[in-house]
Amino acid sequence: MSRIAYVNGAYVPHDMAFVHIDDRGYQFADGVYEVVSVIGGKMIDEEPHLDRLWRSMGELRMTEPVTRSALKLISKQLVQKNRLKNALLYIQVSRGVAKRDHAFPQGDLRSSLVMTCRRFDFGAVRERAKTGIKVSSQPDIRWGRCDIKATALLPNVLAKQAAKEAGAFEAILVDADGNVTEGSSTSVWMVDKNGTLVTRPLKDNILPGITRATLIELAEKHQIRIEERAFSIEEAKASEEMFLTSATSCAMPIVELDGSAISNGKPGSVATKLVELYWDFAGK
Repeated sequence: MSRIAYVNGAYVPHDMAFVHIDDRGYQFADGVYEVVSVIGGKMIDEEPHLDRLWRSMGELRMTEPVTRSALKLISKQLVQKNRLKNALLYIQVSRGVAKRDHAFPQGDLRSSLVMTCRRFDFGAVRERAKTGIKVSSQPDIRWGRCDIKATALLPNVLAKQAAKEAGAFEAILVDADGNVTEGSSTSVWMVDKNGTLVTRPLKDNILPGITRATLIELAEKHQIRIEERAFSIEEAKASEEMFLTSATSCAMPIVELDGSAISNGKPGSVATKLVELYWDFAGK
């Protein structure tokens, strides 16, 4: 069957899903988004994703396109209409259609809501976690409000492409002080010599990753020590383990950084444990 999308009040065939040329999401990347995993028909971390979406809209002073309860209903119906059990649900809100001008449009403006749903192979993600992934470091050239999940992702795109050309799965972003911030589309972690999980604090212009928050809860529940602090790329290379988290990668061990093996070049015990805990949480 053909895929179904949702565009501003209507469910339409995916290849007929269009927005107006003057939509500010298209003209200025004046929009925000979320990606929600659907595993076995269950929306994973749906409420935290909606919390973050509403926060992002608030930070950009956008009008909500629908109520939160309506968005949840639309999400459920869109997954059902696409007849999917394992999928990625994409939600995007832009400021809406207006005459092109950098400043916010005057008067009431209806925000645009676009949603898509596509099949996703979470089994392949679990298999990848058994061997781990390679990553490469790239300079962090993103804007100063990375805490907002905005659609302006060109620096992330450039970093991801550079990583791909280097034969890596993900780009690890490094700030001007030589410290790791995030991945181009993930949260980054390491395990130090004492077995402590280390990740960058949210106060440092870091996106509050939803899977990141879930992993923190799981780690604390199982008495795994966590420290939120800055760490350098050199410390990461010398760490006992590294891994990343995101809605699409879930919990994923990193075995090589910039061509150098992390520890013995295999997924470590802490990352492997967290992978298992995450999939138990997700119901797989």
